[in-house]
Amino acid sequence: MKSNAPIGIFDSGIGGLTVARAVKAVLPDEQLIYFGDTAHLPYGDKSTAAIQAYSVKITDFLLSKGCKVVLIACNSASAAAYDLVKEYTGSRARVFNVIDPAVGFVREQYKNTCVGLIGTKQTVNSGVYSGKIHSQTPNIDFRSLATPLLVPLIEEGFVNNEISHGIIKQYLDDPSLSGIEALILGCTHYPIIKKEIVALLGEDVKVIDSAETVAKALKGFLDYHQLAASARPGEDQFYVSDFTPAFESITKTFFGEKVHLDNYRLWE
Repeated sequence: MKSNAPIGIFDSGIGGLTVARAVKAVLPDEQLIYFGDTAHLPYGDKSTAAIQAYSVKITDFLLSKGCKVVLIACNSASAAAYDLVKEYTGSRARVFNVIDPAVGFVREQYKNTCVGLIGTKQTVNSGVYSGKIHSQTPNIDFRSLATPLLVPLIEEGFVNNEISHGIIKQYLDDPSLSGIEALILGCTHYPIIKKEIVALLGEDVKVIDSAETVAKALKGFLDYHQLAASARPGEDQFYVSDFTPAFESITKTFFGEKVHLDNYRLWE
């Protein structure tokens, strides 16, 4: 792997741009190549086999671009396809997911506590967070709740209003989350509504943003292995598998600034 090679990031749509934004914040000299599989979103209600097929196809595209890292910026794909993508990639690139850094953060900071998670049905039903957390930190009281309405809510731009507030509050008031001391945002869309979640939970509950944790883990890896770029080798590139003007306009919400999306149909 060369230090000036780009970092590849993919997601089921544009939610992973919250991860790309976090990566840019800690690694401003890196070139990013982002792929959003908007033709198949959301992954949260897809089968494991389908998510694995999509993930390998996108990984092949990112490897063809010479990426030194393939970052799976989607909790559903991280749960369903991480091991397969890692095996497929081999030594050609390092593979990261958004689950392990969050689990590591919980292990270090929240022993002997009650920790909750909200995410898609795929992420919650996979049990991947529960399995990893209990195997690494068995004394944690871990609860998880599927919150399937939040992704379409965010995709349609219904944030910071009465509609979003009511739906988020109903989820957070679920008895399964009662007494938690920390909450993992188990979907890369959710940082968009982090302020609303924090306001509803109050200051006593720490909200763990997986986008921030994976960005810090990636920086640590690149620094340790002397693979961080010293200067950006090229412009960032953003691709989607099904382009619509609405997606291009909403990218500013996720990335913090307007970006140009190129339409690249992998499945033609």
